[in-house]
Amino acid sequence: MKIPDEFSSTSIYMTSFILPLLEETHAELLSNMTNLSKAPICQIKSVKPTNCFKPPQDFFYELFIFEKKGGGHKDESYMPTVGDLIAITNNPPKCIDDLNISNYVIAYVYKMKGISAYYSVSVLSSKPILSEGKKCSTVFAVHLTNLTTNIRIWRSLKGELEGTNMKILDKVLQLHSSDLDTCLKCNFDKVLTLDNVVSSSFGDLNVSQSKAILSCIKLVKCHHQNNVSLIWGPPGTGKTTTTSLMLYSLLKYMCRTLTCAPTNVAVVEVTKRLLQLVKKDALRNCYGLGDVVLFGNAVKMNISNDHSELQDVFLQHRVRVLRKSLGGWKNNLESMTSFLEHPRKLYNQYLKTEILKKEAADIKRLQENLYRSKDMIKIVNDSSETFLPWTLEEFVCKRFRSMQEQLTSSLMNMSKHLPTSIISKEVVLNMFRAIDLLNSLIAFLGVENGGIINKVFYNSEDNESDIMMRSDIKECIKVLKLLPVNFSVAGTIIEFCLSNACLVFCTVSSSVQLHVKEMSPIEILVVDEAAMLKECESTIPLQLPGIRHTILVGDEKQLPAVVQSKICEKAEFGRSLFERLVKLGHRKHLLNMQHRMHPSISLFPNIEFYGSQIVNGRIVKGISYNRRFLPEKMYESYSFIDVPMGREEFGDNHSRRNLVEVSIVYELVKKLHQGMYVVIVFFKGIFKGRFQLYNGLVIKVRVGVISPYKDQVCAIEDKVKMVSLSEGFEVNVRSVDGFQGGEEDIIIISTVRSNSNGFIGFLSDPRRANVALTRARHCLWILGNGTTLLNSDSVWEKLIIDAKKRGCFYNVQDDISLLSNDSTVDLSQSFSSLNI
Repeated sequence: MKIPDEFSSTSIYMTSFILPLLEETHAELLSNMTNLSKAPICQIKSVKPTNCFKPPQDFFYELFIFEKKGGGHKDESYMPTVGDLIAITNNPPKCIDDLNISNYVIAYVYKMKGISAYYSVSVLSSKPILSEGKKCSTVFAVHLTNLTTNIRIWRSLKGELEGTNMKILDKVLQLHSSDLDTCLKCNFDKVLTLDNVVSSSFGDLNVSQSKAILSCIKLVKCHHQNNVSLIWGPPGTGKTTTTSLMLYSLLKYMCRTLTCAPTNVAVVEVTKRLLQLVKKDALRNCYGLGDVVLFGNAVKMNISNDHSELQDVFLQHRVRVLRKSLGGWKNNLESMTSFLEHPRKLYNQYLKTEILKKEAADIKRLQENLYRSKDMIKIVNDSSETFLPWTLEEFVCKRFRSMQEQLTSSLMNMSKHLPTSIISKEVVLNMFRAIDLLNSLIAFLGVENGGIINKVFYNSEDNESDIMMRSDIKECIKVLKLLPVNFSVAGTIIEFCLSNACLVFCTVSSSVQLHVKEMSPIEILVVDEAAMLKECESTIPLQLPGIRHTILVGDEKQLPAVVQSKICEKAEFGRSLFERLVKLGHRKHLLNMQHRMHPSISLFPNIEFYGSQIVNGRIVKGISYNRRFLPEKMYESYSFIDVPMGREEFGDNHSRRNLVEVSIVYELVKKLHQGMYVVIVFFKGIFKGRFQLYNGLVIKVRVGVISPYKDQVCAIEDKVKMVSLSEGFEVNVRSVDGFQGGEEDIIIISTVRSNSNGFIGFLSDPRRANVALTRARHCLWILGNGTTLLNSDSVWEKLIIDAKKRGCFYNVQDDISLLSNDSTVDLSQSFSSLNI
């Protein structure tokens, strides 16, 4: 049964997703079970029941698992994580039947911890594990699926989350309410003045972007009702730029905002954009970063490698830094102040301590050598002769360097990671001044320099350099005494960081971690890529305590959430809240200027999917955007290349492929790489060359290859690897789903389907076509069987007609070089009918 468009109550609304969620979970598990031979696996060292073990139902165990390097099985690279559903079996399975033969046990992982050479996971199993209490040299854990997100959705639908807030959900369930973002009580004149606060950030925005941002920012002042705003961002219209500037504006108003998205990739991208804006305005690129926090899975977000710049706002890193800095802050501050004020006093204390240490060592040595009475005096005398404490200069030099390093590190970390609500600008400026003074003093106090310590601290002679140094020391002491000795941190450091941040970023699923009593309320919720998010999943952040307004950013004309179950697909389980509200007629703020595609590329999608509402930005209409990478006419900015001799077939993954198109893609990539003829038109003239630009600059050319079928993607990837790519030339081969949100200089689309009856399957989905057709910046070349697509009664039929009308339809034999290849496919049979 289809999920309704309208609901009469929140209980009916929540209940309508329960059965589809169960069905989809089952479908996801079944899909993974069909590929068991490729499933991640690890070896179990031993098994023991936990304290919660209470048969005949509660089979709680702790599994001790070898580290990746310790298992011995060739496929052992898997370490179970919380939420994993695993099969415990004696032999690695290659299919479902293998599991049945081995009498497997299903277990859910609910806890994990590391223990030296191996680590353990706590699981709830479906039945007793036979090997409990024994070493398991031949027992394995096989990953089946991860249930974390679905369990979180289940808890949200069942009302099991902490601090449930139904205000926004009540708002979106109001029947026939088309103005979800309008408040008649707000003073419109006051709203207009908001532009003055953030106008400095709007320099490069077009009118539609500015209006969309201002319409959302005015929600900050509205406390009369709960609102839902929709920002519609077609491809290339600067959706992420608009979202990041909107968040930057909300940060200026110190409006506590949660920004989430369905995927880690989307969350990381919008956080990076926002962070760039914050750092530009931050004191020394750091003060204010404490108001921004990103949390989630560091591995999946690739924080350590590709996105290392996000370390400054990543929660796990911030907690480690603050735990260390706050723990030693008072001691570091007071020790440095005391050191600069009374170095001689501290030196004398050091001498006394060293003498006491020496005497204690002598007594111990004396006791150890009592049986050597004749040598005892000599030994004691020898140890006395080796006692050489530091001189005053050595003491000052070594101690200052150590203390300076610790304190400056704490000062920088505190100014960077503490929220502005906890540490004021005045305090931070004093911190920066202290850092500068300490760094200047290191040149004198941090080196042993022939009596300079006595001269600076104790000599009254008026040497100019000594006077300046004394002045710097006094100034440093004064500044250090202005700094607070303690900072108020309530609760754990994790709770402190999350509760005091102004902008919080995470995936939609991870927002469940904000459903805790101790959390400060969120005022505004922003959901990026909202049209890719299942509506049932969006209920997790929508119920967060305190949310007054919600802003959904997306494009329902592009791909929705992935759904495995055919039953759920028919029920529209993958439909987003964004799409449902649009369907009901709710108003959208359209971003109507695209800055990505050459006008000849954007023309068809604009007409077909967006009713010609999108205009081309100045940059894409400029002469410099008209790039030619190959000289033939068929390789201009937009073309359809007919491949009538292609043959579709099923590959290894039960997906379709077309090896003729694979070969042609390979030849195109090779042609681009080896014989590229770049024509770049600049305002100053025209330059022709390979990979080079005048004035010695290098052109980086990025080629994307898109196909809707997994086996075609795999076949093209394997084939393209045969081309030895030069630096500056990159090729990315991905599915349509994998390319959503991406863009490249050149896009080659392989449509695969080639048959006489016009059957093209899920290729006919207009949203899938929209994504594929809108990824290119300068050139889009589409490969396919023109006759098949023309007879498909789909958007591709319209595309073929449009290409022919515009003179952009070509035959593959128009470029004979594409038919000369050394591929593993014997094209001679396919081409024989063409008499080439």
